[in-house]
Amino acid sequence: MTASPWTKTKPTAVLVFADGTVIEGQGVGATGKAQAEVCFNTALTGYQEILTDPSYMGQIVTFTFPHIGNIGANDDDTEDLTPAARIGAVGAIFKADITEPSNYRSASHFDAWLKARGIIGLSGIDTRALTAWIREKGMPNAVIAHDPDGNFDLQALKALAAGWSGLEGLDLARDASSGQSSNWTQGPWVWDRGYSDGDGKAAHIVAIDYGVKRNILRLFSGLGCKVTVVPATMSADDNLAMSPDGIFLSNGPGDPAATGEYAVPEIRKLVDSGLPVFGICLGHQILALALGGRTTKMHQGHHGANHPVKDHTTGKVEIVSMNHGFAVDSKSLPEGVEETHVSLFDGTNCGLRLVGKPVFSVQHHPEASPGPQDSHYLFRRFINLVRERQGQPALAER
Repeated sequence: MTASPWTKTKPTAVLVFADGTVIEGQGVGATGKAQAEVCFNTALTGYQEILTDPSYMGQIVTFTFPHIGNIGANDDDTEDLTPAARIGAVGAIFKADITEPSNYRSASHFDAWLKARGIIGLSGIDTRALTAWIREKGMPNAVIAHDPDGNFDLQALKALAAGWSGLEGLDLARDASSGQSSNWTQGPWVWDRGYSDGDGKAAHIVAIDYGVKRNILRLFSGLGCKVTVVPATMSADDNLAMSPDGIFLSNGPGDPAATGEYAVPEIRKLVDSGLPVFGICLGHQILALALGGRTTKMHQGHHGANHPVKDHTTGKVEIVSMNHGFAVDSKSLPEGVEETHVSLFDGTNCGLRLVGKPVFSVQHHPEASPGPQDSHYLFRRFINLVRERQGQPALAER
C-alpha cells in the first residue's frame, strides 16, 4: 500500500506497519510519533467523543467517514474524566483534510484541538483501502508520525512498530483509571440548556473506573443517582464500606485478561455481596471472566455507531455504538450464566446475565455519545434491580 494518487506534495506524515508497509499523507494535529494498534470506526458523527473515549487508549482510529472537522471542537463533548491526562486515542487518520468548523457549538478548530490534545493526525489517504486491508488482515501494530519538514527514518519507524508488543496481555485500565475517588453529579446534556445536576436521592451507585466515559455517569445522575467514582484497583471491601445500592463496572482499554488479574477476585466478592452489578464493555468482559468465562482478541474489532444487536430478553433489535477489540467467548460461559445480547453482524456475544442474581452486562455502549440511544433502557433496567432491592416500584424501561 502506498500514498494515494492525489498526494502531490512531499508527505509530512506516515503510517508505518510492523511488516514494513508505509502509507504517506499530510500531517495534521500534533507532531511526533506514537506506537499503537490501527482500527477503523464507521460512525458518521462524534469524532471528538470517539477520540476522547479512554477505551481507545493504545489505538489509532481510521475514520471511514471522509469529512471530519465540520463541527469543530468544544469542552462539552470530551468523554474522558481528566482531559489534562489526554487518555484516549493517540492517532487519527482521515481521507480529506480537516474541514472548517460550521456549528454554533464549536469553540475551536479541530486541528488546533488535536494539537492541544497531543493526537497525531494523517490525512489525504485512501481510507477505504486501509479499511479493506484491516478487514482482510486484522488490526495491525504501527507507528504514526508527523513531521512538518517530512523527514522520516522509515527503517527506525518500522523497527519501532515491530518492537511494540501490542494490546494482548496489556493492562491499560490501571493507567486510564481515576487516581482517587470522586463524586459525579452532572446529568445528561439537553439541547439549548446544557448540563444540569441530578439530585442524587434515588440510589447510591459506586462506579469502578477502568476508563469510564462521562456520558455513562451522566445517565446515572439523570436517573437521580448519587454516583461515586472509584479507582480500578480499589478493593471490594472498600467499595462495600461505602454502603452502595449498586455497583457499576465501567468500560476501559486494554486486554481484559490482564486487567482481570487484579479485578476479577474483587468482582467475585461484589457479585457474592448480593448487590446489583452492571457492566459495560471492559466491565462486561471482566465480569464474564469473574463468572468463569473467557475472552479472546478479535480480528478487526467492532468500532462504530451502526451495529445491530439483538436483546434476547425483549426480542428487539437495537442499533448501538460499539468500541472493542476483545470479546467474550459465548461458548465459554458456564451453566447459570446466560447470553442476553448478540451481534447481528457476526454473532459475537454482546451481553450476559447471572441467573438468579441481579447481575448483568453488555458489550456495546448503551450511553451512546456518539451513537443512537436505542439502549438507554439498560440503565433503567439496572436501576430497577436496585429499586426492587429497596422495595420500590419499577421504572418503565421504554
